[in-house]
Amino acid sequence: MAYRPPRLLIIPGLHDSGPAHWQTWLQGQYRDAVRVTQRDPSKAELERWAERIQRALEAAGPGEWLAVAHSFGCLALARHLADHPDTPIREALFVAPAEPDKFGIAEALPHQRLPKRSRLIASSTDPWMSAASAARWAYRWGASFSNLGPVGHINAEAGFGPLPLAKSWIEAARARAAAGHRPRHAEFREWAFAV
Repeated sequence: MAYRPPRLLIIPGLHDSGPAHWQTWLQGQYRDAVRVTQRDPSKAELERWAERIQRALEAAGPGEWLAVAHSFGCLALARHLADHPDTPIREALFVAPAEPDKFGIAEALPHQRLPKRSRLIASSTDPWMSAASAARWAYRWGASFSNLGPVGHINAEAGFGPLPLAKSWIEAARARAAAGHRPRHAEFREWAFAV
């Protein structure tokens, strides 16, 4: 069976991500990308949002995934990863998470290393989560951490239409996935010229 690179799973935050948002731009870069849609994207319901991620994966069929979440979607993704350690999500990118304490759900989130490789990108002027809090959550989850500086909530209102950094992360994650699927032992043809 031919190798198929991991597909992109977009997990927006509250009120979804509109046409000018970088998540919508990113989704347009990959024709087989899937977007998680909430029944009511204006209601922050952690368990329901995390369950929606699971349903989206089941509906999309087999294969590996790279999940890219924003704001409250980051919290739902973290909960999904903790609840489903065998999820087909291979790697996760958390961009500008929302502060769990704003919703009274900090205790409902994982406080230990997540079962998948992840990266958390934050801002020093994000009104939804301080950089210090973002760094703490990244540490708890075992995620690599980047602070982009004074760039707000990393959304359309903050001037983020395209977000090349997210696309670069996807390409690097796909390269890691491809390397992981290569045969461990060289084929006979590869040894032929080494003799």
